[in-house]
Amino acid sequence: MRRTVFNEDHEAFRETLRAFIEAEVVPVYDEWFAAGQAPREFYYKLAELGVFGIQVAEEYGGAGIDSYKFEAIIYEETARAGVTFGGSGVHTLLGLPYVKLLATDEQKKRYLPKFVSGEEMWAIAMTEPGTGSDLAGMKTTAKLSEDGTHYVLNGAKTFITGGVHADRMIVCARTSAPTAEDRRHGISLFVVDTKAEGYSVGRKLDKLGLKTSDTAELAFVDVKVPVEDLLGEENKGFYYLGHNLASERWGIAYGAYAQAKAAIRFATQYVKERTVFGQPVAAFQNTKFELAACQAEVDAAEAVVDRATEALDAGELTPAEAASAKLFTTEVAHRVIDRCLQLHGGYGFMNEYPIARLYADNRVNRIYGGTSEIMKTIIAKNMGL
Repeated sequence: MRRTVFNEDHEAFRETLRAFIEAEVVPVYDEWFAAGQAPREFYYKLAELGVFGIQVAEEYGGAGIDSYKFEAIIYEETARAGVTFGGSGVHTLLGLPYVKLLATDEQKKRYLPKFVSGEEMWAIAMTEPGTGSDLAGMKTTAKLSEDGTHYVLNGAKTFITGGVHADRMIVCARTSAPTAEDRRHGISLFVVDTKAEGYSVGRKLDKLGLKTSDTAELAFVDVKVPVEDLLGEENKGFYYLGHNLASERWGIAYGAYAQAKAAIRFATQYVKERTVFGQPVAAFQNTKFELAACQAEVDAAEAVVDRATEALDAGELTPAEAASAKLFTTEVAHRVIDRCLQLHGGYGFMNEYPIARLYADNRVNRIYGGTSEIMKTIIAKNMGL
C-alpha cells in the first residue's frame, strides 16, 4: 500500500538525513556505544543540519514548520541504520513543546536561538526515586524567596534522559501542597540552568538498552531559579504535563514502529546471506512464515502511526488515542523484534549485530512515557469503564 503521509519535501529530508547518518554516525557508533553517550559536539552537527529548528519559528532561527513528520523520518532513519542520536529526541520532542506552549515572548527570545543552534541542549526532569509514573507524588519543592526574586529548588530526580549533557532542564517541582480534593495541585515547571550552584548530576545510569543516550540522576540543593524562568503559571504544571503527553507518547509509538520495521530489514538481509544445511536460511518455510507474520504486524502498526501522525499535526490527537497507539505499536515491536532476533540464531545475541542492540533498546518502550498498564487504564477510562 502506498503511504500518503509524506510528500517530496519529507523525502528530500530523508535522503539528506540518511547520507548524514552514514557519514557522521555509523563509522563512530561503536565508540558511542562503548562510552555510553554521544559526544556533546555531535549535537552541533545536528543543529547545522537544521534538525533542532524544524518546528521553531523563523524569527528565532528555525524553519517554522509546524509538523511532526520530519521527526517521524528521524525515527525511521535512525532505526534503519541501527543507531540512535543520544538525547537529541528529548531536546526536540519533549523540551520544545513546553517552550512553544508556555514561554512568554521574552523567554522565547532568550531560549530558542540557543535551542536551535545546539548551544543549549534541553531535557525535562519529572520522575523521582520512588514515584515512577505517579507524578502527583513528587516531593521536589520550589519555594519563593522572601524578596520574590527567585525560587529555591530542593529535591532529586532519576531516569532523566539527556541529563548529562543538558544545559537547560525543565524541572517539575511543588510550589504548593496537594489538596484533599486534588493531589495533582501545586506542581509548577521551571527552566533551570544546569550550571547553577547547588545543581548536580549524579550517576550516569547503566541501562539495559539505549546505550548512547545519557540518562542520569539529578540533585538540587538550594538551587536559585529566577522568577523569570517559571514556565507557565504556578501550580498548573500537572495540567501542562498532561497536555504534552500525547506528543511524547506518539514519539514512543512511532519509534517502536520504526524499530520493528528495521528489525525485519535486518532479519531479511541476514537470512538471505546465512547458509544452514546447504541452503540459505531464507529458503526454509518457517523463515518465510515468520517474516511474513512480522510484516503483517508492521503493516498494521504503520497504519496506526500514520493516522496518529496526521491527528497530531492537526492538533486532534487525544490522550486515549495516543495511549492506544503507544500500547499497540510497542507490543507489536516487542513481538516482531524478538522473532527477528530468533532468526539470527546465536548471532542475534551478539551486540555487534544491530538486532541485539535493537532488542535491548526496544524494551523500555513499554515502560517510559507511561507503562503499558497505564495505557490500558487510560483507554479503559475513555471507554467509560
